[in-house]
Amino acid sequence: MVSYVFQTRKGAVSIVPEKSGRWQVVYDGQGLGSYPTPASASDDVAGGHTFMPSDGTDLGSLDISPDIGDWEQRR
Repeated sequence: MVSYVFQTRKGAVSIVPEKSGRWQVVYDGQGLGSYPTPASASDDVAGGHTFMPSDGTDLGSLDISPDIGDWEQRR
């Protein structure tokens, strides 16, 4: 299956498939929310609308693209 990765100055943010068919946002090994599509996940990540990582990083301040087409696809 495909997953998506966006490199930031504070590390990678990933959107990975779940067994349920949904998509999980992962940062620093932590799941930050489950979404129906990769596009909805990337939009929420870019706006900083996910759960807050335990290190307090505001994902919305990392210049992450809301366009899933700008994310690297990995298999």
